[in-house]
Amino acid sequence: MPSITLPPKENALFKRILRCYEHKQYRNGLKFCKQILSNPKFAEHGETLAMKGLTLNCLGKKEEAYDLVRRGLRNDLKSHVCWHVYGLLQRSDKKYDEAIKCYRNALKWDKDNLQILRDLSLLQIQMRDLEGYRETRYQLLQLRPAQRASWIGYAIAYHLLEDYEMASRIVEEFRKTQQTSPDKVDYEYSELLLYQNQVLREAGLFKEALDHLSTYEKQICDKLAVEESRGELLLKLDRAEEASEVYHRLQERNPENWSYYQGLEKALNPANTEDKLKIYEDAWVKYPKGLVPRRLPLSFLTGLGEKFLECLDKYLRINFSKGCPPVFTTLKSLYHDKDKVSVIQELVVGYETSLKSCRMFSQNDNGREEPPTTLLWVQFFLAQHYDYIGQPGPALDYINAAIDSTPTLIELFVIKAKIYKHAGNIREAARWMDEAQALDTADRFINSKCAKYMLKAGMVKEAEEMCSKFTREGTSAVENLNEMQCMWFQTECAFAYQSMNKYGDALKKCHEIERHFVEITDDQFDFHTYCMRKMTLRSYVELLKLEDVLRMHPFYFKAARTAINIYLSLHDNPLADDNKESQTETGNLTDKELKKLRNKQRRAQKKAQLEEEKKNAEKEKQLKNQKKKKEEDDEEIGGPKEELIPDKLVKTESPLEEAVKFLTPLKNLVKDKIETHLLAFEIYFRKEKYLLMLQSVKRAFSMDPDDPWLHQCLVRFFKGVSSSKDLPDAVKTVLNKETGRLFGEHDPQSYNKNFLSKHNHSIPHRVAAAKMMVYLDPSSEKMAVDLATCLDESLSGRSIQICTEVLQALRDGGLGSEQQKTLESYRVSCHQFYPYALAFMPPGHHDNSTLTANGDLSSGDHDDMSSDI
Repeated sequence: MPSITLPPKENALFKRILRCYEHKQYRNGLKFCKQILSNPKFAEHGETLAMKGLTLNCLGKKEEAYDLVRRGLRNDLKSHVCWHVYGLLQRSDKKYDEAIKCYRNALKWDKDNLQILRDLSLLQIQMRDLEGYRETRYQLLQLRPAQRASWIGYAIAYHLLEDYEMASRIVEEFRKTQQTSPDKVDYEYSELLLYQNQVLREAGLFKEALDHLSTYEKQICDKLAVEESRGELLLKLDRAEEASEVYHRLQERNPENWSYYQGLEKALNPANTEDKLKIYEDAWVKYPKGLVPRRLPLSFLTGLGEKFLECLDKYLRINFSKGCPPVFTTLKSLYHDKDKVSVIQELVVGYETSLKSCRMFSQNDNGREEPPTTLLWVQFFLAQHYDYIGQPGPALDYINAAIDSTPTLIELFVIKAKIYKHAGNIREAARWMDEAQALDTADRFINSKCAKYMLKAGMVKEAEEMCSKFTREGTSAVENLNEMQCMWFQTECAFAYQSMNKYGDALKKCHEIERHFVEITDDQFDFHTYCMRKMTLRSYVELLKLEDVLRMHPFYFKAARTAINIYLSLHDNPLADDNKESQTETGNLTDKELKKLRNKQRRAQKKAQLEEEKKNAEKEKQLKNQKKKKEEDDEEIGGPKEELIPDKLVKTESPLEEAVKFLTPLKNLVKDKIETHLLAFEIYFRKEKYLLMLQSVKRAFSMDPDDPWLHQCLVRFFKGVSSSKDLPDAVKTVLNKETGRLFGEHDPQSYNKNFLSKHNHSIPHRVAAAKMMVYLDPSSEKMAVDLATCLDESLSGRSIQICTEVLQALRDGGLGSEQQKTLESYRVSCHQFYPYALAFMPPGHHDNSTLTANGDLSSGDHDDMSSDI
């Protein structure tokens, strides 16, 4: 159907529709659409129908919008407006590939339309179609050569395609057009110069980059960036003397920056440890109050040397006298060296003894007494030290002594909570963290920390109440935290719900986190134009690189791992139908008992109904307040998102397909973690995809062939291959050939035997082998139980986590059935090793149903004060 040209009156109305859309005056836009479409001559005018559809989409009426836009397109297939609108509609639905096709169709009918080209370039950079983006930016440059964004966009296209020289030439051509006085401070021009320098450095043109810095130094505002870049470039060009001068100047500017000392080391290239130490000795003289120059030598000096003791002594004395709470955190990286650990322990224990007797660090000190707070910080350090090396008893003694002397210092209670957490008593840990936050209810950090510990202890409601002290009024804390993308809270909630077997609620949290990552990806749209306009080009390129690997973030990994494990559980043990369950329960009751039960159920139902009505009334009130805000937020999204309902999530018909959705980003981005490939194996094992199983174990095997979880996967894989009768011959041949080449074994029994003889000294490996013994031959359970429950002192790898895993396997039959006697004797043995751990407390001492929740109860989980949040 040919395009209908509108007469002047209707054409003016159409222009007003476009203006209303641009200014988000959607109601007015619909009125003007109605005026045109109510005229019988233009009732099927394609462009007006399309604009009406686009406007309705912004008001959340998606289906009606699609019908109108498609109708408009059918009526006017040669209209660039209709195709552009259809593209915008697809874009609002996140169907970016389809939107790009629509924009390309629109350009067939109006190839020089700037707005369509700009929209196309946005989608191309969003989808990382870099070749297409370069072509589109070239068109825009030809059409608008006087615009700054045209040049910058074209240069960035080459930069992202790693054609650095071309990118640099384009920036240089554009720079020549900028008339800037050398004395004038122009931040945007300064950013352009720094971006150009970054491109030159990435191109490997170090000499040109250094000359560029020298030429334009006066016009660059960020003087620190100039100096740091100069230092790096001089090192790359082997101009060590000049580089050392630069790093000396940087040290004067900030003597506490680690990287400046490392840069100076590279520049001076010391021949031995004595020369290396000389660099820091000079810094001690120059910066007598500096802590970093005293800390860094501790990393390269040997633990048994006199110099190490001397440097450590000086460093610790300064910190303890000043009262620096993070001193243990700064020394934590030395704890991989046993010699250094024993020197630290001996020295600090000596301080404590001496300070108690004569208020000096050592009896040999020349009469300079320390203030009482020095002893406090020494005890604070020792508590963390003993906690870190897995001795909660002495750790608690030291922290209790510190609390007795200063019962108002929050940090002491935080460390006491942390000691209990690492010792396996998360309930006591939460209680002490609550005590810490009670000392300062206005401190958001302690409030968040307390909420986190409560979640670890399964106290979800209490944690929500704790967080509500700092969330927006008029909204529930959970909603507000979700709105603020507070992912540490949601991750911990997911763990807590998973440990309580509330899988629906746990999945809801995982999906909320996943949505945050989608939102963060979509938020790039705002920056594609903003960064070019504001010339924040270095930050923009950094943002694009970050977005490419966004799902590598630990928050996503934790959420994905939790979701996958839950979906695997749902596949293995599908939820029973409530009606069938209740029928079997009531089938054995007498009429009198049944009547009593029904009355009880009716009362409970009525009570629940009243509570629900009360909740709904509160919700309606909140919804009214939020409705206006939501309407504004949903304008460009195309209506509200689908609500996440726990019951619906947990009753999914295809849990393995849902698990794969979470797995895919991990396989693409977190390839370096063995867990990724083992989770993939668990999914494919249940799907019986043998070649994908082989791929997963192959990748995991290349990382750590001795991993206990991998061993269990391999045994199950070998057994599956040997017992499967449905495998095609070609597949079976490939599997046998590859398994023989990689693992040297086909037989699961002998593979398990060899693994055990190789790792007989390690508890985690013995447990894995024992589980596989029972899996392959249930009659070998006695031998398997003896193997898994041995806690001999000569064995390595003992931890709360592995002991809890064995206890759980004895309970749920993972090491054979009827293990009650062994279970109790094993619990008693574990209790002797870990007297504070809730998991091994005598029955009735504590409810330990939530203790296998997650690895945070492990004695190996030693986070510093700031790393938890």
